[in-house]
Amino acid sequence: MAETLTPDICVIGAGSGGLTVAAAAASFGVEVVLIEKGRMGGDCLNYGCVPSKAILAAGKHAHAIRESADFGVFAEEPKIDFRRVNQHIKSVIAAIEPNDSVERFTALGVKVIQGAGRFTDRRTVEAGDYTIKARRFVIATGSSPFVPPIPGLAEVDYFTNETLFENTRKPGHLIVIGGGPIGMEMAQAHLRLGSKVTVIEGLKALGKDDPELAGVVLEKLRGEGLDILEQAMVTSVARRGKAGVSVHYRIGEEEGRVDGTDLLVATGRAVNVEGLGLEEAGIRYDRKGIKVKPDLRTTNRRVYAIGDVAGGLQFTHVAGYHAGLVIRGILFRLSAKPDNSIIPWATYTDPELANVGLTEEQARESHKDIRVLRWPYHENDRAIAEGKTAGQIKMITDRKGSILGVGIAGAGAGEMINMWALAMSQKLKVKDVAGYIPPYPTMAEIGKRAAITYFAPM
Repeated sequence: MAETLTPDICVIGAGSGGLTVAAAAASFGVEVVLIEKGRMGGDCLNYGCVPSKAILAAGKHAHAIRESADFGVFAEEPKIDFRRVNQHIKSVIAAIEPNDSVERFTALGVKVIQGAGRFTDRRTVEAGDYTIKARRFVIATGSSPFVPPIPGLAEVDYFTNETLFENTRKPGHLIVIGGGPIGMEMAQAHLRLGSKVTVIEGLKALGKDDPELAGVVLEKLRGEGLDILEQAMVTSVARRGKAGVSVHYRIGEEEGRVDGTDLLVATGRAVNVEGLGLEEAGIRYDRKGIKVKPDLRTTNRRVYAIGDVAGGLQFTHVAGYHAGLVIRGILFRLSAKPDNSIIPWATYTDPELANVGLTEEQARESHKDIRVLRWPYHENDRAIAEGKTAGQIKMITDRKGSILGVGIAGAGAGEMINMWALAMSQKLKVKDVAGYIPPYPTMAEIGKRAAITYFAPM
């Protein structure tokens, strides 16, 4: 007989969002059950944010050696031990893993069930040897790599982000299908670690970002030797020899082919809704995710959905943001409506690309009168000293000086966007930013210089 549990909250999925809900609820003395069928920490810890930044860091070190002569420091071409690179990735995961472990959450008072959870009716979930009847449920099952139905793909070996970080052998020629953030980050990392890399993108590389800022990044990547094919539709994939792969594509009316040793498929994400019994729970969903109301409730009022599985922006920090809002709603009956306009995002190529709020194109569609303020990295003293002069900040305001959006392409953009996310969340205006005093010399001065241009004669 299955044991019946009656917690206040049952969370399905132990990724960033689910862990945040469970830890926060437990800290208030609330009884929580946490269900996870895979690895604790979810995609971010095991297959995404953490390992990808670890391999990017390795690539940056190799690239720094190659660039050192520009600073009067001479070294030989770096020797890459790809097995050691992989050990670095694994050591980073291992260092963070205890924070997301079963042991830690059990110690917090959370009942952790390692197995698949499935709704059997509108208020019941079964998982392993347990039946859970909770006051509220939170679905935080995240997403997985989307693998498109490309002819021949099933007959060749290929990586996704879930398998790439198990690789201990340096690819000779890595072909990346997909020019979004994951594809471009991994392309540059492997390029800097000594692989030849070709990216094949069906539309525009980094196409969801401001094209002016994305252009800064793409120019730098091409300058490093990355081959980027845009508007190239992959038509088929085939095995080449004993271990190679051929990717056939079409640009307009012209056919082309790239031969490589390894293949990475980075064509987006698919939400994890299969096997959850959503129909039995009366929860509506489609291929984009679970349908949620403004307060993140599903069509079953007992059930919330957060993070990737709820559709919308698919970032780890969004899942954490959703988790905090849901805790407010469940425990304190406070408003739990996410505001996407204040959520920043970043792509960790070198140079980095970061944004918050509206792009120029979006602002022109929604506002009659806008100002576009810019300031380049090459006019910043710290950037000149560091040899990091590629890039700019781009600020969009309305005619009253309210900040509608900020984009940064350049060194440290992912860190610098924090200030602008805070400014937008607190509804600061350009005059507020122009009045603050940054230390000299820092790259953060770039933002203040852009803000000051608002007051220049037009």
